[in-house]
Amino acid sequence: MSAVTGADLSEPLAAALAAATDDRLVYDLAGIEDRHDTLRRELPGVQVRFAMKACPVDEVLAALARRGAGVDAASPGEVEQALRAGVPVGRAHYGNTVKSDRDIADAYRLGIRTFATDSVQDVAALAVHAPGARVFCRVATGGAGAVWGLSNKFGCPPADAVRVLAAARDAGLVPAGLSVHVGSQQMTGEAWHGAVEDLGEVLRALGRRGIRVDHVNLGGGLPALGYRDRRGNPLDPPLDKIFAVIREGMDELRRIHGGPLEFVIEPGRHLVADHGAIRAHVARLTERRTADGTSQHWLYLSCGKFNGLYEMDALQYRLVFPGHTDGPRVPAVVAGPTCDSDDAYSHEEGLVPVPKALASGDPVWVLSCGAYATSYTTRGFNGFAPLPYTWAGRPDGTGADG
Repeated sequence: MSAVTGADLSEPLAAALAAATDDRLVYDLAGIEDRHDTLRRELPGVQVRFAMKACPVDEVLAALARRGAGVDAASPGEVEQALRAGVPVGRAHYGNTVKSDRDIADAYRLGIRTFATDSVQDVAALAVHAPGARVFCRVATGGAGAVWGLSNKFGCPPADAVRVLAAARDAGLVPAGLSVHVGSQQMTGEAWHGAVEDLGEVLRALGRRGIRVDHVNLGGGLPALGYRDRRGNPLDPPLDKIFAVIREGMDELRRIHGGPLEFVIEPGRHLVADHGAIRAHVARLTERRTADGTSQHWLYLSCGKFNGLYEMDALQYRLVFPGHTDGPRVPAVVAGPTCDSDDAYSHEEGLVPVPKALASGDPVWVLSCGAYATSYTTRGFNGFAPLPYTWAGRPDGTGADG
């Protein structure tokens, strides 16, 4: 976590944080919509399926649905929530390759007709419990260049993808597409270049088997822009280059396919992370000695790994200290309030310069935490309840607590 100025915030978000008198998560709904619209301009014609696990909040789902987006759902529960929020079922797919027979049947009953897969065993289950469904096969990637590589649990090698889709055809399913995921918070354009090469290989092999898919799902991985690494250095993804590589890759895949080919993308944190912030408060700024006698400051906040900042073991969130823009600062370890040693940055990672005059109860704004703040929070570990949320900059000019 590193100190920044309020200039990094949208005006509505800064105003909502300043007005808050207690801890809460604030979303800039208009900012989320703007990020979606920018994405559509950068990747014309691509269908957006929001990875709803990043922010399973009804108002976010409804706002994105009004902009024409759908959802990438990973369970029947997510499907149900998306439908309640107003997402048309035709704009929802089941993007999780891991699902039980009951999960498949429940999603099919809810109207889902497009499913991800990566194994012939899953294909066999889909044929029984989702007869006639469309399937797209996830091709594995290495995850290099991403903060979270996601390279082990999902996907199959290119050669196996051909076998899986052939099995789908033989089982009476529709072999509709291919997908990849280059890793969450992907920091390079090269990752998508490599994924396109693998997808092209599969398209050629499918063509030789007489299988012609109708779409390619480019998955998630598009980065947020406001993070810091674990030592406090800005993570500065080359977003323009990433978009250019994706556009070039789409052209190449259409050329290889030799016919109409649609594209889908599943952004999560890219849409919501930078448009959510937490108003927290200082529990205590302390000074303690380490085992070797070195003096060390610790800043304990009212939120941490278990109530809003789950990803603090992989990155630092930016901090604003309203009312403390001047005065001396001290390097501190930043930690959450719980009685768990994982609820902190380690000594080996970057210390955060914080105002020396901080007192218990002073407000702190934690920026760029709109992704996973709600979905990863516990139900009340150590008695610290999940944060309520509110809105800034809604189109009707109102806010709504949740």
